[in-house]
Amino acid sequence: MLEKSKKLFERAQKFIPGGVNSPARAFNSVGGTPVFFEKAKGSILTDVDGKEYIDYVGSWGPMILGHAYEPVIKAVQETAAKSTSFGAPTEIEVKMAELVKKMVPTVDKIRMVNSGTEACMSAVRVARGYTGRDKVIKFEGNYHGHGDSFLINAGSGALTLGQPSSPGVTKGTAKDTLTADFNDLHSVKQLLNEYEGEVAAIILEPVAGNMGCIPPQKGFLDGLRELCDAHDTVLIFDEVMTGFRVAKGGAQERYGVEADLVTYGKIIGAGMPVGAFGGKQEIMDVVSPVGPVYQAGTLSGNPLAMAAGYALLSELHENPLHYDELEEKTTYLFSGLKEVFADHGIPTQINRVGSMMSAFFTDVEVRDFETANTTNQELFKVFFHEMLENGIYMPPSPFESFFLANSLTEEHLDKTIEAADKSMQAALDKV
Repeated sequence: MLEKSKKLFERAQKFIPGGVNSPARAFNSVGGTPVFFEKAKGSILTDVDGKEYIDYVGSWGPMILGHAYEPVIKAVQETAAKSTSFGAPTEIEVKMAELVKKMVPTVDKIRMVNSGTEACMSAVRVARGYTGRDKVIKFEGNYHGHGDSFLINAGSGALTLGQPSSPGVTKGTAKDTLTADFNDLHSVKQLLNEYEGEVAAIILEPVAGNMGCIPPQKGFLDGLRELCDAHDTVLIFDEVMTGFRVAKGGAQERYGVEADLVTYGKIIGAGMPVGAFGGKQEIMDVVSPVGPVYQAGTLSGNPLAMAAGYALLSELHENPLHYDELEEKTTYLFSGLKEVFADHGIPTQINRVGSMMSAFFTDVEVRDFETANTTNQELFKVFFHEMLENGIYMPPSPFESFFLANSLTEEHLDKTIEAADKSMQAALDKV
């Protein structure tokens, strides 16, 4: 199997670092050859060898109504016929901003950018410019893209000075990034007290998705809001994954906690390369050309991405029943997988928020980076490849969230549960 994928991977490694244009695609966490895909429709992916898979990655989140969603395809085609880019204002940018405001009332103003990484980098710069402070608190296990400020290891404790986790990140950058423990308000209080008056912002994934799906514990987000208010610190929600997915208004709506700034990723463009950051007017008005904080991009608000995103978000806004259906489908899969793993005697923690979900092969409650790392990674690797063989495309890492699409049918879900039963038995025979 995967004969064409193997040949393409061999070719790719000669010209592309690691043979991929983003590290997660290299299958380093699970081993083997990454699958090269040719097309997709709904929740079915087809690889270059012609094999079909039920998809639980969804391009890492944005395909919430499935691949090649007809209104999105039509919008892209009609827009492309007029031009792919102007580098100048277009009406669709205004319509998109107005639509986001309707869906997320806490976003007074929004600036379109080209990726979730760029959105997070920009939001942090804006927070620093607004507050006149340099330091930022992030959380162990949260991922905000490959910006220098985010590629920092915490060391052995919350008050340990950060160290660059990638060559090319300076120690000067690292000293301004502080790392706390997710779902641990005490670690945040320690940092705010230690660096009183120096912290510009706290940035987090309100639902962690990059150490597996880990929801916020009760009171955690509310506590962060209170701490930020008390210390005049900007609260940034990285909703690249949760935005327009866990609820129409994202995590802010689902948990009833208002962030000062929020960042979005490719769902703003229905999977096109795009992102955005927005929030309170008084903060956003420090952004150039109104204010002194510079941010720019020739392709920001690109008409293709705006048209695609507007088609998708309009559907979600006008038909909120999509969210009810996604909840039902994810609950169905959750229950089925939980029963399968129990039948095989595998200690498992399955975390779920809306249509995001992760299974950890551990008997420990998974609530942060440390507990996520108790999962049986070797079992996951074998299980992943067995599921792949059985036509199920899962995230190729034990520390990534499933993303379900509303194009999944009950038949797809039943096939997935059956495949999990078969795959787990085969994996246990090999481990």
